[in-house]
Amino acid sequence: MANTITAVLPSIYAGLRVVSREMIGLIPAVQRDANYSRVALNQVLNVPVVGPATSNNIVPGSIPPDDGDTAPTTIPLTISKSKYSPVRWSGEEQLAIGANGTTYNLVLAQQFAQAFRVLSNEIEADGVAAAVAAASRAYGTAGTAPFGTADDFTDFAGLNRILDQNGSPMFGRSLVVGSDARFNLEGKQKILFKVNEAGTDALLRDRSMANVSGFGIGYSAGVVARATGTGSGYLVNHASGYPVGATAITVDTGTGTYLNGDTITFAGDTNQYVVVSLTGTALVIAGPGLRQAVADNAAITKDAAYTPNLGFTQDALLLAARAPAEPDGGDAATDARMVTDPVSGLSFEIRHYKEYRRARWEVGVAWGWGAPNGQNIGLLKG
Repeated sequence: MANTITAVLPSIYAGLRVVSREMIGLIPAVQRDANYSRVALNQVLNVPVVGPATSNNIVPGSIPPDDGDTAPTTIPLTISKSKYSPVRWSGEEQLAIGANGTTYNLVLAQQFAQAFRVLSNEIEADGVAAAVAAASRAYGTAGTAPFGTADDFTDFAGLNRILDQNGSPMFGRSLVVGSDARFNLEGKQKILFKVNEAGTDALLRDRSMANVSGFGIGYSAGVVARATGTGSGYLVNHASGYPVGATAITVDTGTGTYLNGDTITFAGDTNQYVVVSLTGTALVIAGPGLRQAVADNAAITKDAAYTPNLGFTQDALLLAARAPAEPDGGDAATDARMVTDPVSGLSFEIRHYKEYRRARWEVGVAWGWGAPNGQNIGLLKG
């Protein structure tokens, strides 16, 4: 069988070079695993997670203590989407534009660029949503983009404090921001432009930013304002209150909803906690839970809608991506090839189908996101 894709590979890679320069900052910063070929669409893969260890006093004796057992939990990961973007030409269309000419190749390159773009952007947006859903706590002010005060790195410090308090690794930290936070970084923080202080002229010359306060900086078009619930007036409802570390909290009095990703505070506690769910009177917040004890009848305040800039360590998020499954023995495709985006590292499958006086290409990928270490994710609100 002739390799029918070879002739269009230059156009495919030209398209990749265009789309890979767009604002995709989350995908390159997380764990990626393409070895989920045996996981079917919507099939759950349980990723094991071992909880914190314990320590005990040493008491000499004839035999060692009968302890050390563990009960790992699991984080579900699902290949939740399998999608394609099509490119198709009829013979007459190719003839009209000049099938062997420059114009056709330019148009074909742009078509592939748009195919890679739409798939990459959807994967990126899903990753942002997964990070927000699993995040531990938040810092910042809803509706106010971070880094807005000149020569002030408090927002970096606030996000680092969350990760430090959660015991997150000091290495492999990333901060992925949206356009408003990026605007302030470039417009307000002039220290980052000073070569003698920043140690590089990369930001000044080509908008490339090195590590700042331990964070590798990325930019994402997927970081946008999110919706918020309608809940108000809720109070803690537990006679003895709740201790440090609690995540399941009974509430009463209030009305309305809390959405996963909403941020709340408790009276007397300035920490901003991320809501997992509110079902009836059962409120669940993300681990590692309360930073300080809360009393019975403590008022709960939900913050307004915000834009979730993301601070995390590489192990916090996992992207599983693979080629869409084909049936045993193949389908009607005359050729298939994997093409890897050199910037994001994502691999897409290109398939070619010969139709009746038409040629059709399909750019496809299957993916799913998981958050095995949500405690290593903090939100910087804007």
